[in-house]
Amino acid sequence: MSGGDGGGGSPNNSEWRFNQTLRNVQGMLKGRSFPGKVMLTRRSDPLSPPDYSPRSDNDRHEYEKNEGSQEVEGQASGNTTDNISAKKPISPSTSSVNSLPDAQGIVSGARATDSARITKFTAELSRPAVILDKLRELSWSGVPPYMRPNIWRLLLGYAPPNADRREGVLTRKRLEYVECVSQYYDIADTERSDEEINMLRQIAVDCPRTVPDVTFFQDPQIQKSLERILYTWAIRHPASGYVQGINDLLTPFLIVFLSEHLEGNMDTWSMEKLSLQDVSNIEADCYWCLSKFLDGMQDHYTFAQPGIQRLVFRLKELVHRIDEPLSKHIEEQGLEFLQFAFRWFNCLLIREVPFHLVTRLWDTYLAEGDYLPDFLVYISASFLLTWSDKLQKLDFQEMVMFLQHLPTRNWAHHELEMVLSRAYMWHTMFKSSPSHLAS
Repeated sequence: MSGGDGGGGSPNNSEWRFNQTLRNVQGMLKGRSFPGKVMLTRRSDPLSPPDYSPRSDNDRHEYEKNEGSQEVEGQASGNTTDNISAKKPISPSTSSVNSLPDAQGIVSGARATDSARITKFTAELSRPAVILDKLRELSWSGVPPYMRPNIWRLLLGYAPPNADRREGVLTRKRLEYVECVSQYYDIADTERSDEEINMLRQIAVDCPRTVPDVTFFQDPQIQKSLERILYTWAIRHPASGYVQGINDLLTPFLIVFLSEHLEGNMDTWSMEKLSLQDVSNIEADCYWCLSKFLDGMQDHYTFAQPGIQRLVFRLKELVHRIDEPLSKHIEEQGLEFLQFAFRWFNCLLIREVPFHLVTRLWDTYLAEGDYLPDFLVYISASFLLTWSDKLQKLDFQEMVMFLQHLPTRNWAHHELEMVLSRAYMWHTMFKSSPSHLAS
């Protein structure tokens, strides 16, 4: 996607990209068959709730220092499996092609915070006009948390690339959101249609169910913000209206934009520390970013959700091509992909992975841009095949229960990067050779 030097569209460069990704994944699999099934046997310790807001210069320098020391420790101990990047390769120069790095020495993109990458992010954001293709390449492997709010606004096209226009555009869009809330939400029920009343009631029911295992989302003020944003969005998008699952898609934006105003991890956050203007601006940013994000997948949430059904069908085909034994077992047991994958696509895996990994996953989502729906199929295939060996030993009922309660509670960045790496690898293979691995 980059417009930079290096011959991004040439066959030689495509081959380099594929070979490099193959090296990365083979390094992680440590001799396992390729590109077959992967069963993760190593579990990282559960992470404490992440600190989303190292915003000051002191925080940033400390952040870089800590991450640099972690990388040194990882290399010294030989623990290379945690230091493999799911990074989308940037077009290489001739010299870099002639001296490819060993996969075992590649620094993990999971942390997204090594000093070199922070320097690249800082340089890109310092331009008078940000080059979005370059920002996408950097962001695909993860964004430093304190940079995430600004970068997400840019990636979604909510904030303009031109720095001199940015503040004015954000001010205008935030005022527009306030006007929309006043026009559609802050009115008596007598001014709403029966359909609008029912929709508002459904949203009010769903808000307390949103990320129920994260205490912060049970805050009444947070639930009120969710309700305002979702209802206003639904009224302004009558083709779909409100669909259950959209409430989940709002949560990453809410956390990221709150992190500009609240310090520490979510367990210590309090909405009482925010001014009314802060809350209004946060809601506005969430509203516009959600709108931009869903613009590329409107038919996922229209009547009968044909976009999601299409992705489920493509997932079934892809799994058959990559892992025929698992595909055959699922078919023999009478399990339909729609029974488990519909929720995956509807909520974009937010309910399937620990919440502290969601914003990292969404860095890749937003970096994919308009290509996200296509890439979601490969992410879902990689996610499912993580448990291929296990699933082939289960009968129908056991598979249903297992897929409804996946053992991801203790996942850390390592497991998520594995999923993204395999997804990128398979996407590269099938795009460059559509008949490859066909049964």
